[in-house]
Amino acid sequence: MKLLIDMNLSPKWAGFLIEAGFNAVHWTTIGAANAPDTDIMRHAREGGHVVVTSDLDFGTILAITHGNKPSVVQLRSDDLSHEGIGKPVVGALRQLRDELEQGALVTIEPQRTRLRILPLSTVSTEE
Repeated sequence: MKLLIDMNLSPKWAGFLIEAGFNAVHWTTIGAANAPDTDIMRHAREGGHVVVTSDLDFGTILAITHGNKPSVVQLRSDDLSHEGIGKPVVGALRQLRDELEQGALVTIEPQRTRLRILPLSTVSTEE
């Protein structure tokens, strides 16, 4: 599984994930720091990457476009460093490898992980 670390996370994440056995690269080694999220999503989709981010906009893009790729891993924590939330991230990436390779939106918090299979569907509450 190839991971693309978004600009809003430290470049140290790439090294941490590589040490954990993943193929990881930080966006700063690929594209412009001010690139829009849609460019990052396109690059990830075309390159077969899973986006790792703390930006909720990536999930929104998946919902709006009904996209089935790329998978997105959203980190939600007060401490977004690899020291703070790295262990649950590595555990979730290993446990959900198949789902992420097929297409998923995964939200990782310090005490829980949520999985949604892509494409995302909206549920209507109207009758």
